[in-house]
Amino acid sequence: MGGSTTLGHHLLKLLVAPGRRRFEQHLGELESVQRARLARWLSAVSRSHEGQRRGIRADWSWEEFTRQMPVTGYQDYAEAINTQRARKQSLLIDSPVARYQPTSGSTSAVKWVPYTKMFLDELDQVITAWVGDLYRQYPGQGDGTHYWSLSWIPTEMRGQTAGDINDDMKMLSWGKRLLAYLTQAAPQEIALAQTSDDSLFATIAYLAADTQLGFISVWSPTFGLGLLEQMSAWRMELAQALRSGQWGERRSRMAELPCPRSARAADLLGAWDGQLNAAFFERLWPQLAVLSAWDTAAAAPWANKLKGLLPHASFQGKGLWATEGVVTFPFKGRYPLAYLSHFYEFADAHDGKVMAAWQLREGQDVIPIMTTGSGFGRYQMSDVIRVEAPLGQVPCFTFLGRNDGVDLVGEKTSATTAQAVQDGLALQGAMPVTLLALDEARKGTPGYVLLVECAPEAPRQAMQLALAEQVERALQANFHYKLARELGQLQPAACIALPHMRAIYLDQCRERGMIEGNIKIEPLRHWRGQLPAVLRDVLDA
Repeated sequence: MGGSTTLGHHLLKLLVAPGRRRFEQHLGELESVQRARLARWLSAVSRSHEGQRRGIRADWSWEEFTRQMPVTGYQDYAEAINTQRARKQSLLIDSPVARYQPTSGSTSAVKWVPYTKMFLDELDQVITAWVGDLYRQYPGQGDGTHYWSLSWIPTEMRGQTAGDINDDMKMLSWGKRLLAYLTQAAPQEIALAQTSDDSLFATIAYLAADTQLGFISVWSPTFGLGLLEQMSAWRMELAQALRSGQWGERRSRMAELPCPRSARAADLLGAWDGQLNAAFFERLWPQLAVLSAWDTAAAAPWANKLKGLLPHASFQGKGLWATEGVVTFPFKGRYPLAYLSHFYEFADAHDGKVMAAWQLREGQDVIPIMTTGSGFGRYQMSDVIRVEAPLGQVPCFTFLGRNDGVDLVGEKTSATTAQAVQDGLALQGAMPVTLLALDEARKGTPGYVLLVECAPEAPRQAMQLALAEQVERALQANFHYKLARELGQLQPAACIALPHMRAIYLDQCRERGMIEGNIKIEPLRHWRGQLPAVLRDVLDA
């Protein structure tokens, strides 16, 4: 391992160790720590333009806070965020804005989350605890380079943003970030390539060239699978680039990023038949010690597939992170609340009753509500988690899924989005039954398939092609769907039209164990696994 990487790991380990110890030392002080987090937020917001406009006071207790301030969503902050972006001011909270991070929404109405200094300090608290525990649990990953996936944005949005918003390292404080860069297998400048395709190619080139790769962190396991699949598809182009140290025809689009050179990787890729198998990846990355990805709910089968291709590495699941903040993270094999970061409340998933973190009981299903240094107060998320046994007084959780739609690979398609897509279709006399979200749409890749019922004499092939194109175009108006498509995590949308589709759909619902009286036509359905044969044969015809 290079001297700079060794030094980076040594110093980073020293810097994050206090964060891990701090997290452990206060596990028995949940209520006092959380009330202090809220007091800090109230003080900062009460000094801001929006806080004063809303009448927020620094001396509120949690009980008064819940009485005076309603639960919120992004729409409650959108106007102020647009104004402060335009004026380059911080209106929501008295803390300077470092950058804006885009999250779900259409390409014309993206949500922009302000990453303030206070918010980044909150993220730094949890990341130091996580990375500190990572060094303790998996010492082998400290002997190699790391790959932390970049939060790329769709190609045509890149002109609206600064390059640094795509770098997940930016969640660390500057000192730790500088040291973390010394350990990285892929440079942050990859995010500045002209297109998502070029960023992906550069990422794979750097990873393939790195024999000392020790840690891979991706959010969605389908993204990890996509890296390996694209490595297969591009293996000859990659081999040529790595042998010559030149990007070839991509050179003008790579933002002056140097091309890595590796004769060893070029030989391996050139001799590879392209079949994804564990033996090849173990030869490519013999020192890989840890693989980290989502592995709960809809991500579970894809995480298992990814693990199967990299079995020589230990696996660590992710906690519950969102652009708006973090709820849980992996620590000692559990997923505790990141209680040192934001202030948290939880709505009971069944009756809506709101509780503080110290009031939770094991076995409850709850929806997180966060108050964060971005300026968001009582911001309700769209995830359901189950309360598990605590670490000290701090509750741990299991992620159950989203409560507002489908999220196969991070594309965040809601039922309302699916309904709007169907409402906008030129149906040519057909009737929509549902938009299916499938774990395996075609060729083993997730995707969306619209089911429609048509007349027996309808020109089904032409109808299916036309509707599939319309659905794909409409879904690509969603920021995360478009990104997932660009990265190859989702198949293009498809359509199946049959004269008795509704009956087929209802039969399939019954076969999946649904109670007869509860079956209804829904705008969006998630079916695990493949399409049933009766539909797959039509799609493949």
